[in-house]
Amino acid sequence: MPTVSFLIRLVRPIRHVLRAAAVSLLVVGAAHAADSAQGANKVLKVGVTSGPHEEIFEVVKQVAEREYGLHIQIVSFNDYIQPDAALDAGDLDANSYQHRPFLASQIRARGYHLVGIGRTWIGPLGLYSKKYRHFADLPDGARIGIPNDPANESRALLLQQKAGAITLRSGIDPVTGINATPLDIASNPKHFRFTEVDAAQLPRTLDDFDAATVNADYAIKAGLDPARDPILREDGSSVYACLIAVRAQDAGKPWVRELVSAYQSNEVRQFILTRYKGAIIPAF
Repeated sequence: MPTVSFLIRLVRPIRHVLRAAAVSLLVVGAAHAADSAQGANKVLKVGVTSGPHEEIFEVVKQVAEREYGLHIQIVSFNDYIQPDAALDAGDLDANSYQHRPFLASQIRARGYHLVGIGRTWIGPLGLYSKKYRHFADLPDGARIGIPNDPANESRALLLQQKAGAITLRSGIDPVTGINATPLDIASNPKHFRFTEVDAAQLPRTLDDFDAATVNADYAIKAGLDPARDPILREDGSSVYACLIAVRAQDAGKPWVRELVSAYQSNEVRQFILTRYKGAIIPAF
């Protein structure tokens, strides 16, 4: 039968092991709690561009604070380069202004360690015509104006492909920077003729072409309604939908998920639908 002194010697190391394990659990728990509370305890700086991105994020800010306790400072920019530079440098916690192909191009060109983590909205690219009321009415050999910059030119041709009008060669992927031009058209049953024009000038070409592909912002400025007037337009599933971006090291943090949830809330969706009346549409 074990002596009392033997039992004491046996219990002591076990007690030390249990105490060490308890301390480890407390440390891990505290670290997790600190990480979960990071967004609530500090002000999250979110970069946006002026206009709809900024207006919408004012609503997101309210939802995020009310529902998740996140405190957000909106930082507005007037160009497309600085928000990613500021985010990568740590001057911002997130930004909300760009689509995935643009983010991919910035990562390739500048070596940023950024990731897109939540879709927001899209200003749908539309095909407009003064001569035809429906896309199916476009005749054989129709002349179609498309933007001449690489991203939007590819976007216009991908829209045609989705509608079944053309087929592009394999390998076209705007996310990886492989953009399409008319030279990449592999099949064109109706023999559409595509003419490249400066994007800002396309609304003025509607009298000259059978149809023209116009970005939503230029359409609005020209008095066109992106919700009702296009005979063909993008939807929220497009790869050109805008998104929220964060540093790769932050992607899995709880405040990031909460920020995305606040943006993709029904309150924000309804604000977009009511405020912009189809000129931009939710992509979530």
